[in-house]
Amino acid sequence: MSSSPFTAAALRGAVDLSAFKRPANGPGARPGGAAGAGSAGSAGAAGAAGGSGAPGASASSGGDLVVSVNDATFQDIATTSLRVPTVVVLWSARLAQTASFVGVMADVARDNGGRFQVASVDVDTSPGLLRAFQIQSVPATIGLVQGQPVPLFVGALPPSEIQPWIDELLKLAVQMGVTGRVSVGDDAPAAAEGADGVDSAEAAEDELPPLIAAAYDAIERGDLDAAIAAYEEALTQNPADTEAALGLGQVRLLKRTEGVDAVAARAAAAADPLDVAAQTVVADLDVLGGHVPDAFARLVDTVRATAGDDRNAARQHLLGLFEVVGASDERVVKARRALMSALF
Repeated sequence: MSSSPFTAAALRGAVDLSAFKRPANGPGARPGGAAGAGSAGSAGAAGAAGGSGAPGASASSGGDLVVSVNDATFQDIATTSLRVPTVVVLWSARLAQTASFVGVMADVARDNGGRFQVASVDVDTSPGLLRAFQIQSVPATIGLVQGQPVPLFVGALPPSEIQPWIDELLKLAVQMGVTGRVSVGDDAPAAAEGADGVDSAEAAEDELPPLIAAAYDAIERGDLDAAIAAYEEALTQNPADTEAALGLGQVRLLKRTEGVDAVAARAAAAADPLDVAAQTVVADLDVLGGHVPDAFARLVDTVRATAGDDRNAARQHLLGLFEVVGASDERVVKARRALMSALF
């Protein structure tokens, strides 16, 4: 690779994808829905696109190695990336050679035992994603973990040069607790060594705890309330379950921001800096959009400016966002120091 390895701190803030969050009550709205559809077929079928055909199945039901997404369905694949790392391949129907690169990535995903899903995006029909990712040339490949982008590489690399990038992405995903898989079909390799040095076949034998699996299934079908209930029950049974705590924070964030009018929310927060409810809504939107330091600074300022129950509400909300981002994240560490300063 030509760039330095990723770190957890590099996960958020690179690109604001909040514009692709689905409305709560719109055509085809499916809050928290997961990506996927019928089988994407062989790698050759996935990549043999010329003309306007989009490599990969459409994003609708979940679980496939390759899915096709666009501006309208991107939130589906972003939600899936809460549990399965995703590699987004942006290509152009006007350049057949760029479309065929989706098939190359499908082969790499299959060789890795389905440890990541491939999302195929035709930039000619997805101008919003083209702008959001600031793509200058195609094919371009970007990772997606927990709904946030991780820059990978530009150009059609051979598999041998792709794998080191995938290794780093998977290491980062493991750090963030995103270790789900997708089906690779009957022609899956017997074993594939992943970024953490564990054979895929061996890792597949380790079943998820029932409540965590139930939460994942609920997210897949778009039932955020059921996912929250499953995570809460897991924490009741084991308060030290860090995976459940992280998942609960993430799903609660998705639930809180469903259907929020971002423009109105920001106007309300600007109109009254002491309105804790208004400030917390905008902080949620900032975290969802990748502007984590802004979210933390907003709530630290709110804590500093308020007192009593209002101060405690702002403090508690900030602590909840710390759990969403991750206790070891350097921005959380810095914000904790700022919070202590604001309190004392």
